[in-house]
Amino acid sequence: MKVPFLPDAPRPLAFAHRGLSSIYPENTMAAYRAARDADIPGIELDVHLTADKKLAVFHDDTTARIVPGLPPLRLEESDYAALAALDIGSWKDPAFSSERMPLLDEVLAEFGAAQYFDIEIKSRTTADAGLERLLAETIARHGMERRCIVSSFNPFAIRRFKAVMPGTPTAIIYCRSKDLYFFLRRGEGRWIGGADILKPEHVLLMRRRFLAPLRRPILPWTVDAEADAARVLACGAEGIISNCPQAIGAWRGSPAKH
Repeated sequence: MKVPFLPDAPRPLAFAHRGLSSIYPENTMAAYRAARDADIPGIELDVHLTADKKLAVFHDDTTARIVPGLPPLRLEESDYAALAALDIGSWKDPAFSSERMPLLDEVLAEFGAAQYFDIEIKSRTTADAGLERLLAETIARHGMERRCIVSSFNPFAIRRFKAVMPGTPTAIIYCRSKDLYFFLRRGEGRWIGGADILKPEHVLLMRRRFLAPLRRPILPWTVDAEADAARVLACGAEGIISNCPQAIGAWRGSPAKH
């Protein structure tokens, strides 16, 4: 391993995927507060670079799925003010109609002292648009260098981030989806990006032929069943990323309480 991987955090690690997204609208302050209130030690989230160079926390490339009924906005082509005006909670439940798209700065300011983070870079380009440098500056401003990892499906984004912040660990995400280039479906991006950690879809971790040559810490996603959590931890995973970590006891070392 090249860089210490959350060295101060007890194992196994546990990340609430986009916050406590099984119950709350994903990537909202409500979802992150719910994770904190449920004593989930980690938060996984996604960041895009907006047209006016802000780091907006949102998963999709456009607002179509989360804001139905309105013309979709593409994150990279929109100013943050236009994005922040959208209701990103009502799709889950009208009770969340006040939820707005947060900035990474806001999230780290409220939760950074108490929780650790997996910050996923959302970028489909090999070109440098400035996202990674801005992300490094934001992490440093909040003193999160040892309390976060930075991950991406895009190995070029990982390489750019490592060039400006080599002391913060990085992870390459991968799966067998045909949406991913065929030469990146088994974690090959770790060599392009120099990633410290592997983040496979959890079903890949069940196939032992994938384990022997990896020789890097492993953090699988998205683990939503107790049995799957027990299996991946038994395979040597550092922890889990889950939509419902509050319902999974394996990472706590005890059966889940319902």
